[in-house]
Amino acid sequence: MARACRRPSPSLAPKSLAPNKIRPEDAFGLTPWDRAACRKLLEGARNEGLYTPPTTQGTIIYPFTGGGSNWGGIAFDPGRQIVYANTSSALHKVTLIPAGDVKAASAAQPDVEIGPNEGARYGMKRELLRSPLGLPCNPPPWGELSAIDMHDGRVLWRVPLGTTRDLAPGSQLFMKGTGTPNFGGPIVTGGGIVFIGAAMDNYLRAFDARTGQELWKGRLPAGGQATP
Repeated sequence: MARACRRPSPSLAPKSLAPNKIRPEDAFGLTPWDRAACRKLLEGARNEGLYTPPTTQGTIIYPFTGGGSNWGGIAFDPGRQIVYANTSSALHKVTLIPAGDVKAASAAQPDVEIGPNEGARYGMKRELLRSPLGLPCNPPPWGELSAIDMHDGRVLWRVPLGTTRDLAPGSQLFMKGTGTPNFGGPIVTGGGIVFIGAAMDNYLRAFDARTGQELWKGRLPAGGQATP
C-alpha cells in the first residue's frame, strides 16, 4: 500500500467550525439499511482524522475537499468585530491509482472523478460518500452559518444553512435542520443583517446578525452558489 506520514494537526482557537473526525459508528442514514451501507464505506478506508494522506486503500477526507469555510470567503463587521462564516460538511474518499491504470479506471467509472497527476506515480479518484438513498454518509448539519467574536474566538451562534428541497424533493418536510453543502459567501450590512445564498436549495436568505434568526428568504430562478 502506498502510504505517507500523517501531518500533525495544529491546536488553535477558535475550534474548527466544521467537524473533522468521524468513526464508522457515526455513519448517517435514514434507515438501518442506509446507515449500514455508509458504515461499510467508512470501515473500508483509511481514516485517522485531519490531514490523513491519500492511499491506494482509499482515505476519508472530512470535511470533504470543498468543506469547512471555502472559497466564498467570510463577512466581517469591523464595528462589532464579528466574523460571519458559512461552512460545509460532507465526506470524500480519495484513492490513489497507479498512473498506468488511470485511463482504464476512468473509462470503467465515467461518473466518478478520476484523473492523472502529471509526473507522479499515481493518479487520483475522488468520490463523495453517499448512502443508497443519495444522502451524505456523515450526520447533518451538512451546512451552517456561524458568527464568531474576534476578540476571544467564541462562536456566538450557529444555524443550519439550506434545506434538502432541491437535492431530494419532499425530504425537507421531515428532515429539519440539515443544512446543505454550500459554495459562496455572506455579506453583512451596517444595519445588522447577513445576506447569503450559497446553499443547494436555490434561496437567498437574510439573517439577524445578532441572533442568527432567519428574517427572510427569496426563491432564486437558479442556484445562488456565489457571494451576493
